Amino acid sequence: MPAARTTTKKAVKTAKEPILKKAKKVTLDDVWATINEIGKAHKETEAAIKETQRAHAEMEAALKETQRIVGDLGNKFGDEAEHTLIPGLPEKFKQFGFDFGAISRNRKIKNEKHNIHAEIDAFLENGTQAMAVEVKAKLQKGDVDNHIRRMEKLRSYADLHGDVREYFGAMAATVVNEGEREYALERGFYVIEPSGEDVKVSEPDSAPRVW
Repeated sequence: MPAARTTTKKAVKTAKEPILKKAKKVTLDDVWATINEIGKAHKETEAAIKETQRAHAEMEAALKETQRIVGDLGNKFGDEAEHTLIPGLPEKFKQFGFDFGAISRNRKIKNEKHNIHAEIDAFLENGTQAMAVEVKAKLQKGDVDNHIRRMEKLRSYADLHGDVREYFGAMAATVVNEGEREYALERGFYVIEPSGEDVKVSEPDSAPRVW
């Protein structure tokens, strides 16, 4: 007969009970320390905001100064362009059949009732025709589009005042690239630009537009 197994009792391990840490008692000093930390963080945040606002104000001031300088330069170049291109235009336009007896600078029109406001750099006219010239240092396509809208205002203003003359438009600039020149000519404008020591006037590709 098989020998009887002897069984040994294994020691039964009892699970350790979790040790509960005693909560730290919050003192009045702890409260004040937390309040002081919050106050310090708030002051630091306020200081950072003020510094950001100061930097933003300085950037705005610098931007305005840059815009002023650019504007002054643009006005200076515009004045130079007018001084170079405008004198002698009545004689130049005779080759295209115009006979303008008068020329004026910086002509302004205004009609509050019909919301019409416009300024013309140079205005050539006679009893039956008028030519509105927009002068730029460098011609851009946007300048051409703006002058179309200006011509429409001039036509409306003329109609309101019984002016039945034919209105024509021209773009003048000291720098004119080929693309911008063609853009203006295709839209019925004359183009005025330097040519050596003289001034050249180019006629629109087809018939000049009449407003």
